[in-house]
Amino acid sequence: MKLLEGKTALITGAARGIGKSIALKFASEGANIAFTDLVIDDKGKETEQEIAALGVQVKGYASNAASFEDAHQVVEQIVKDFGRIDVLVNNAGITKDGLMMRMSEQQWDMVLTVNLKSAFNYIHAVAPVMMRQKTGSIINMSSVVGVSGNAGQANYSASKAGMIGLAKSMAKELGSRGIRANAIAPGFIETEMTHALNDEQRAKWAETIPLRRGGTPDEVAKTALFLASDLSSYVSGQVINVCGGMNT
Repeated sequence: MKLLEGKTALITGAARGIGKSIALKFASEGANIAFTDLVIDDKGKETEQEIAALGVQVKGYASNAASFEDAHQVVEQIVKDFGRIDVLVNNAGITKDGLMMRMSEQQWDMVLTVNLKSAFNYIHAVAPVMMRQKTGSIINMSSVVGVSGNAGQANYSASKAGMIGLAKSMAKELGSRGIRANAIAPGFIETEMTHALNDEQRAKWAETIPLRRGGTPDEVAKTALFLASDLSSYVSGQVINVCGGMNT
């Protein structure tokens, strides 16, 4: 039997990138997939088709994850369409980097709202569903900079540190209802953004990592699969660093 057979996973910001990799990994293990993105464009439709090819139910929902009202409306519709929600992955996020003294209030507010408030919005909407089911797994996508901080990313680091505190708090609040909550803190992951770096930049970057390479979206997805499945049935309130040894 597949690890997520018969379960439904909701993944925010999953039309592309790490979120898409998580959706595909979950689907390959039997999960039905509901995913959100700001708009379901051609990329979103392509993601739907790739997931559907794995033989599971899938639907993409256009939603502003930073909107409390949007989150509740989408979750209500997902329950109508799928019947249940077993896994929530709070993956939606943006960056607006800059040194603190040059950072605008708008840059701060936007990153905290999209990255952290979105997780509050979806947990607030999904928790009652999971409580009725007496089971569920919540996974917050944090970052190594949420653990260690990073110059030029005060807003992003603060939002990702908040994702850790939120997961730990939910583990304590919801544990008695059979709901687990954890966070994943990826390090340097090979994405479209990192592919834009030149060879010298990539070599310098790799030197900071004990494993001497960047991670892949699939390696992050495998960790999410562990936390979503019954393999981690007694794991809650934890932060798993997927960073090649950067945070040791």
